[in-house]
Amino acid sequence: MSVQDTPNTLAQEFIQFSLESGVLKFGSFQTKAGRMSPYFFNAGLFDDGAKLSRLAAFYAQKLLQSDLQFDMIFGPAYKGIPLGAAVAIELARLGRNLPFAYNRKEAKDHGEGGSLVGAPLKGRVLIVDDVMSAGTAVRESISLIQAAGAQAYGVAIALDRQEMATEVVDGQVRDVAHSAVQYVREQLGLKVCAVAQLTDLLSYLQAQGDLGDAATHLPAVQAYRERYGVA
Repeated sequence: MSVQDTPNTLAQEFIQFSLESGVLKFGSFQTKAGRMSPYFFNAGLFDDGAKLSRLAAFYAQKLLQSDLQFDMIFGPAYKGIPLGAAVAIELARLGRNLPFAYNRKEAKDHGEGGSLVGAPLKGRVLIVDDVMSAGTAVRESISLIQAAGAQAYGVAIALDRQEMATEVVDGQVRDVAHSAVQYVREQLGLKVCAVAQLTDLLSYLQAQGDLGDAATHLPAVQAYRERYGVA
């Protein structure tokens, strides 16, 4: 893998890596929104040094291919902490050394105190996380970043599920016309960089033809996309 890889090639390699790592699985899984999804992406299973290093390489390659111009990296607790740190290390290895910070869920009342750890938040801040389901974690990160006097500039994620977000109205969970990524882009004004999207997963399965998981799970993933997908 190199920075010369095309975005589509990079996404296909990432899908393959996620499947081999057991991070991306097929079956029947209930999402946070209560939907039954035919696939599940669990970034917590990038659980050893080799996997985390390669994952960070995918993030870094994608960021270097993008037009995002950021000054530092922020990893929101909890999954964003190791992800952000690993991406910062990989970018430094590739010649782009940037400050890194993260937050605690609970503010510390001794020592240095506060909820922020690492480099001071300043300039254009890139938030690094695994996926977005509703944009809630991003809003929390934006509040922390703005309170420190910095600019929340963009978000880097591993997988964009490209599906409708939900909202609670009168105690009922309802689908909305936009995805979490679209909400963050259009309503919060942040740039979003995803290593892969649901359309990349579909392309991967289609390319496999009648082999293994493709023959078994492609129809279910296509049906899910038709039911809950966004443009």
